[in-house]
Amino acid sequence: MPVKVFIDTNIVIYSLGQSSTKAALAAPLFALHPTISTQVLSETANVALKKLALPISETRKLLAMLETTCRVEIVTPQTMQRALDIAARYKFSWYDSLIVATALEAGCDTLYTEDLQDGQVIENKLTVINPFSV
Repeated sequence: MPVKVFIDTNIVIYSLGQSSTKAALAAPLFALHPTISTQVLSETANVALKKLALPISETRKLLAMLETTCRVEIVTPQTMQRALDIAARYKFSWYDSLIVATALEAGCDTLYTEDLQDGQVIENKLTVINPFSV
């Protein structure tokens, strides 16, 4: 059975980089047809508009590309309740807990992020991998 992966916002942002080591490691993860969430789309749009200063038209194209390349999971009130449970149990930040909750609800096996402990297994189901920790 193929591994189902979830990609955090930081991986999306690094994949946009020009000829950096992190971009070279992040970009190939999209060949796995990863899962992202509406949270990842929202955070990516925020970074694209504010930090990268992309015009709205380019940000729109970026989001459309992500929507066609990735499976997009919607953050629901149920997801938020699960995120609260995860935050309480693991002491993760709210946004990290929301990413983890969405990945678990999507049935993902692997979460690519640099924000959590590399190799950590959450709820005996989801393994965190930092693709930059080589």
